[in-house]
Amino acid sequence: MTPANENQPKASAGKCPICGKPANPDDRPFCSKRCADVDLQRWLSGRYAIPVVEEDDKPDEEERES
Repeated sequence: MTPANENQPKASAGKCPICGKPANPDDRPFCSKRCADVDLQRWLSGRYAIPVVEEDDKPDEEERES
């Protein structure tokens, strides 16, 4: 017989990105559900953002006249 936990991932050596405690395999990469919820709230509130550089699709008036 194989243990019931055999298919579960092993404990990560990483640390929780929110509080720095060792990560819990059930909540990876976080240490707990609470830290996962804190991270989700930060994303939803806009505290985390991925920077974007927008390019103009239309040339300026000066560029068309040249």
